[in-house]
Amino acid sequence: MQSSRKLTELTEAHRPTLEKALEAIRTREYWSPHPEHPKAYGESAAADGLAAFEALKNTRFDLGEQPGTDGWVGGAASEGGEMSPYGFELGVSYPHADIDVLLPAMRAGMAAWRDAGPEARAVVCVEILARISARTHEFAHAVMHTSGQAFMMALQAGGPHAQDRGLEAVAYALVEQTRVPGSADWSKPQGKRDPLNLSKSFTAVPRGIALMIGCNTFPTWNGYPGLFASLATGNPVLVKPHPRAVLPLAMTVKAAREVLAEAGFDPNLVALAAEGPGEGIAKTLATRPEIKIIDYTGSTSFGDWLETNARQAQVYTEKAGVNTVVLDSTDNYKGMLSNLAFSLSLYSGQMCTTPQNLLIPRDGIGTDAGPKTYNEVVEDLAKSVGGLLGDDARANALLGALVNPDVKARLETAASLGEVALPSREISNPDFPDATVRTPVMVKLDGTKPDAEAAYMSECFGPVSFAVAVDSTADALDLLRRTVREKGAMTVGAYTTSPEVERAVEEVCLEESAQLSLNLTGGVYVNQTAAFSDFHGSGGNPAANAALCDGAFVANRFRTVEVRRQA
Repeated sequence: MQSSRKLTELTEAHRPTLEKALEAIRTREYWSPHPEHPKAYGESAAADGLAAFEALKNTRFDLGEQPGTDGWVGGAASEGGEMSPYGFELGVSYPHADIDVLLPAMRAGMAAWRDAGPEARAVVCVEILARISARTHEFAHAVMHTSGQAFMMALQAGGPHAQDRGLEAVAYALVEQTRVPGSADWSKPQGKRDPLNLSKSFTAVPRGIALMIGCNTFPTWNGYPGLFASLATGNPVLVKPHPRAVLPLAMTVKAAREVLAEAGFDPNLVALAAEGPGEGIAKTLATRPEIKIIDYTGSTSFGDWLETNARQAQVYTEKAGVNTVVLDSTDNYKGMLSNLAFSLSLYSGQMCTTPQNLLIPRDGIGTDAGPKTYNEVVEDLAKSVGGLLGDDARANALLGALVNPDVKARLETAASLGEVALPSREISNPDFPDATVRTPVMVKLDGTKPDAEAAYMSECFGPVSFAVAVDSTADALDLLRRTVREKGAMTVGAYTTSPEVERAVEEVCLEESAQLSLNLTGGVYVNQTAAFSDFHGSGGNPAANAALCDGAFVANRFRTVEVRRQA
């Protein structure tokens, strides 16, 4: 009775939000129930969030009675614990699970969760997101100090934008599960004989346990779509965080377990799989027969391995790509440079959507400021980046910190690949003196040289861009097509005042299934996408086999089972 009353309360509270989400994914208009502004969470939210984060440091993270707990992992960095990219240990320890005990326990609550129906599951998921939203400041610090994002970006991308993506997945899940009615009376006329009458029921049934493999750079933004798509379609979710970014997802798991229990469901429908140093449990989990769905964001090599070896599961991957911008012409040269400078600098280029290759005709481009040669465009863009990041306080707010030593190594190696048009410089962060902060490097490459091709045809994740000289815009489009087809791309950008060139670049992106942004010169950037309106990835090129978020992302996480009865 208590759980039924709780579900009724949740439905009354969250059905309006669901209705608005359903409308937004239909119209693709701007909408968000999660505020971006820090002050929207109350006068004391900032201080309370920081205090809550500080209270978590150097403690054991309590998940309640998660079955199979056989020890603790994490803690000190020397023992495999999380190290903030800003230079200090988090010191948080997490329960370690015996998978042979945990997985059966997760399955135990599936029947009741399935029988609750799509709408009940949806409103429970919305309540989980609401609990997380109320703690946005606390989550922001957790994201900041595991990913290296600057605080404001961690608050927005790790908070409301991630929550929007989770809610978007819930909305799509509700649409797909209710596309078929729950029941139907079927009657087939037989002429003079009595009709054939059947009573039919249709139930959305989950596939099984879903495994969400988290990433280091955007643990919540990339993690929430798969987590909530699987949970809303009836599947238990086992969250396996990246070892360097456990805390934000552990906090998410705890919030989900609390809401599930309060609503009368088994809290073990969501569980955490933290790992010890070198344990590498992702491969082991991914091939377990109980795992029926996998969501993964990360390297191409492991994504390819999952797609090849996790044969028992539906696998959704977001991997590496080589994002490209074609520069043909512009009627707002200053705006183009400013927009590109911001896109190259944001979060030190540590986004799967950040542009890497800038394809520029060697004879130059037409602009409202007169013709600009290749060298002039590159020089002016380098100056724009330098101007944007010239003030160290502003630079720290945009760049954040390098997430791991591998990014730093790639940044330093890039300078040897060609002529450096924009050298990287070290920036000190007065609040976090041990943080590793670097401005972007830009390298000039000749697109016709084979040795240069090895550089620009590979993803160089981090604050690295290549200004690639090509013979013409037509050659740029040929290179764009080959890059997307062979290496994949999460984003493509183009600048042109020519309707013919615009149609040509659009045709390339339609044929190669790449998301395109044209002539961005204002406050919208190629490496940003808005939930409920923009699709993140397409699932149609090697960078990702799924899009966040569309019907295909959720529809295969459940099956419809029919029961026919003689009427």
